[in-house]
Amino acid sequence: MNIKNVVVIGSGTMGSGIAAHLCNANIPVTLLDLKTEISEKARERIHKSRPPLLIDKSKINNIKVGNISDNFDVVKNADWIVEAVVERIDVKHQIYEKIFKSRKAGAIVSSNTSSIPIKVLSQNLTDTEKKDFCITHFFNPVRYMGLLEIVKNENNDLNKINQLKEFCETELGKGAIVCNDTPGFLGNRVGVYAMQIAMTEAFKMKLSVEEADAIFGRPMGIPKTGVFGLYDLIGIDLMADVLKSFIKELPETDEFHEVAKEIPLVKKLIETGYTGRKGKGGFYRMNKFGTTKVMEAINLETGDYSPSKKIDIKSDKVDLNRLINRKDKYGEYAWSVISKIIKYASSLVPGITNQFNDIDEAMRLGFNWAKGPFEMLEEIGVKNFFNKVDNFSGNNFLEELNKNKNEDFYGERQKYTNIETLGKVKKTVISLDGNDSAKIYRFQDYNIVEFTTKANALDYDSMDALKKATDKPLIIINESMQFSAGVNLTYTMQFADKNDFKSIEKFIKYFQETCKHLKYSKYPVISAPSGLTLGGGFEVMVQSNFVASHTNIVVGLVETIVGLIPAGGGCKEMLGRWLETEQAKNDPNFAPLKVFDIIGYGKTATSPVEAEPLKYLRPEDKKIMNRNSLLEVSKKIFNENKNFKAPEELTFKLPGESVRGEMNKIIEKLYNEKVILDHGVQVAKELANVLSGGDTTVDKTLTEDDLFKLELDAFMRLIETKKTQDRIKHTLATGKPLVN
Repeated sequence: MNIKNVVVIGSGTMGSGIAAHLCNANIPVTLLDLKTEISEKARERIHKSRPPLLIDKSKINNIKVGNISDNFDVVKNADWIVEAVVERIDVKHQIYEKIFKSRKAGAIVSSNTSSIPIKVLSQNLTDTEKKDFCITHFFNPVRYMGLLEIVKNENNDLNKINQLKEFCETELGKGAIVCNDTPGFLGNRVGVYAMQIAMTEAFKMKLSVEEADAIFGRPMGIPKTGVFGLYDLIGIDLMADVLKSFIKELPETDEFHEVAKEIPLVKKLIETGYTGRKGKGGFYRMNKFGTTKVMEAINLETGDYSPSKKIDIKSDKVDLNRLINRKDKYGEYAWSVISKIIKYASSLVPGITNQFNDIDEAMRLGFNWAKGPFEMLEEIGVKNFFNKVDNFSGNNFLEELNKNKNEDFYGERQKYTNIETLGKVKKTVISLDGNDSAKIYRFQDYNIVEFTTKANALDYDSMDALKKATDKPLIIINESMQFSAGVNLTYTMQFADKNDFKSIEKFIKYFQETCKHLKYSKYPVISAPSGLTLGGGFEVMVQSNFVASHTNIVVGLVETIVGLIPAGGGCKEMLGRWLETEQAKNDPNFAPLKVFDIIGYGKTATSPVEAEPLKYLRPEDKKIMNRNSLLEVSKKIFNENKNFKAPEELTFKLPGESVRGEMNKIIEKLYNEKVILDHGVQVAKELANVLSGGDTTVDKTLTEDDLFKLELDAFMRLIETKKTQDRIKHTLATGKPLVN
């Protein structure tokens, strides 16, 4: 199928997001609404969006705008028409009547609905028209959420559906799963049920909202918003409408009815305007006491608010067996929620899909779960699950599994795609190695290292795994949301709190040594980042020999925000890249000043296109729309570099004091303008010393080890100060920077 021109009708949140993502794939798109001014405003919103919907702002030129009265003729030239108007069936039917009168023969027409069945949407269409009509349910925000559900009907031309799926995978980078026409399709059917069971069990067991969110979050491999935080984010009133839709569509025998019953407290919140973050608050609210803002949480029994409490369940890792076997209310809650999710999801097979692992992938791609329900069952173990679970009669999937007790029931991962994904190849590993911070998957011709800590933060063990895995060509890649958010600051502060700065120095030296080892290893090292690739994560990536980057990358050196400077080779590598420019060859101050600006401000790029001008990525680095393809592309790089030779070591000629004078003028100006305060000056001066080359002149040659030493010395001077420690502690506690 050759899709070269798309029309999106409806310029709300979803229509705009779909149009923007088509632009990212360089597909010309026309965005239509009732009035052209509405479409134009949507186009402006796309251009200014944060986080950005476009991988490059210039992509906005791919969007034309218009209205459905004067500009509907554009439909005649479209290969695909996406309807994304208000969820009213009468409005949708009127649009379809116009579309099918105007479209060219064979053009695909789809709806982005999240709740209306295809049989209802298509009830006025002829059998011929139904052949080319389907649902394409994108998840919001479209650029960042991997899931696309393509819902088919019995009349569909299946070849065309599969061609659309392939286009959406290869060109739009989506995890496109074809599913049956059932309420909520795959993701929302299980995802909303999971939210409801997590909420109703919290009420039943008298847990606080903070306790429930602490369990139904990272320990279960679910985003940290938990259930009540997610309710507030989505909108409590919107969730109430979603539940009404499910109640209307699902048979009375469906378990969903049990968890969708109206809760008096929720009803009261909606009636009083507490609809979540968009309203006055919800289960959480921000309250002001004078000039101080305090996060408060609601008491589920009384409805009163009090300051929110941080719940530490003493577990950062996803360890389901340990979690469900805890002898406290948290273990009881976790088991109750997980077992019910597994029972509900398995009861839907084969009704909503024949491939149970499609449900897992829908939860991964659409809800950012680390594991879907069947992967949870696999981790818990079949025998353990059935020793613990209560009644599951009538559940054909579980009854059959209980009969055969097959611990290896799962089989192949990610059956929805033909791409050789990381999830698939992990099942074919020759041997498994590693430690608590990283896994080493060993194959015949290469190794994979996958970081496994919270946000894939790096520590001594992470470096150990990287070093150990360079006995073959190495790919550094993972399936989690982040490549690596940087060095584990909690790990570092544990030493700082004991005044054990020798251990910090030892770790940073080992970090430097490992990164240098990666760069000059006998075998090629490839980093395949997606998501946050910051600080130490960036330093690992930039000192790999090759990079295959997902388009949804956030990359940069942000250490100055926490009162530090990059010390794993980040300063060194950025200097090396900027020293290669023509400007640097004519002006010895150019590269140090440029890098001083980039690192000093902690500049980040939100796509490979934005990263290139900063030299975080090079033009030859691969940029990939479909995250699933990162492994395939990485292996292809190996094949293209069979005669790999490690690069020559870098040398540096830096101006020393002369450029430091210019940097000090910039620091003084920022201080006088109160952009930075006292400690900001100290951090900036340490950075200036490193980037100028320290005690050097332009006629001297510095080695990489010289730059590593400058980085290390500056880092250690800063980490020993109380003000840097205050910055780190504040960021760890609040997630926000401290200016001091």
